[in-house]
Amino acid sequence: MKHRLVLAGLVAVAMPSIAIADPLVVGIDALKEWNLIVLGDLTSSSEVEGRTFVGGNLSGNSSNYQIRTVPASTYALPGLTVVGDVLGGTKNLNNGSGALVGGNVQSGFNLNGGIQTVKVGGSLSNTNINQNVVQSGLGNSDPGFVAGLTQQKTVLASSMTDLSNGYAALSPTAQVSIAGNRATFNAVANADGVGVFNLTAADLTRFGEIAFNTNGADTVIVNVSGSAIQLNDNFLGNATGLGEHVIWNFPDATSLTLSTAWKGSVLAPKAAAVTGNYIEGSAVFGSLIQNGEFHLGTYIGTYTPTAPNPPSSSGGSSGGGSPTPVPEPGSLLMMAVGLGLMAMVAWRRRSVSA
Repeated sequence: MKHRLVLAGLVAVAMPSIAIADPLVVGIDALKEWNLIVLGDLTSSSEVEGRTFVGGNLSGNSSNYQIRTVPASTYALPGLTVVGDVLGGTKNLNNGSGALVGGNVQSGFNLNGGIQTVKVGGSLSNTNINQNVVQSGLGNSDPGFVAGLTQQKTVLASSMTDLSNGYAALSPTAQVSIAGNRATFNAVANADGVGVFNLTAADLTRFGEIAFNTNGADTVIVNVSGSAIQLNDNFLGNATGLGEHVIWNFPDATSLTLSTAWKGSVLAPKAAAVTGNYIEGSAVFGSLIQNGEFHLGTYIGTYTPTAPNPPSSSGGSSGGGSPTPVPEPGSLLMMAVGLGLMAMVAWRRRSVSA
């Protein structure tokens, strides 16, 4: 009887903290789920058509999120996720997007179009709740809420860097043809259905017009080496849909400035970026001052490179697209309780036999 009471007490202690972490979004899946990923701070006075992730603070003038209807998220993600604080002008959440915020919302939200769910770790100001589902102060009532957002930021930063390095390690399958002010990209797919071009930042300054032909490749990677990147070229012809299959990869970039409309997804996880015109496709930056829009046409290709480094110990798969569920401490405690139960049963059987 004594042993049963001890076991019951252990279970009672363990039960309140049992939690299975939601799958973390990493690698290729992140490019498909989010239209814009900023691993650090985002200062914005513009808009994002799809979903947005901000690993630091969101500030700036009034800005707009999920201004178009997007397909349902595989991970049930809201239109806006911010790990830090939301500051500055009012942020507009559209089409029932909802939001997750780890810190405080000082700017306030305008909740437009459909019932929205907004969860905030800290305080919430200047927001008309109306019929929407809004919770604040979750950092006190549910410590796992903020911890979960922080963990997502950590594994996302690691996986984006690994993804970029994995693309950079690919061998080129074709060369860019430069004639005068025009560069022509005629993709040649390898056995994996992937076309690869390698350029330098200096190469980008040699031309001002881009003709791009994917030629049916599932994915086309344009690796651009160099720490300082200027994107000021014009795309020619029917350049629609490049964001879904073309990834401009800047693995070394620490600064990136965009002044023209850019076609194709952009992967620059280390770069402090400034945009003045729109990007059509998925985009990843270290930090961002956003003066131009981000348009849908996010990446939909299927190729995942082999990560050049071992998987991150923080819980995400480094270069792949499959998220890794991470057990919470409560789950580990329950495992220990289960092992204790098995040991107790074995002990009782030995006692009866004796």
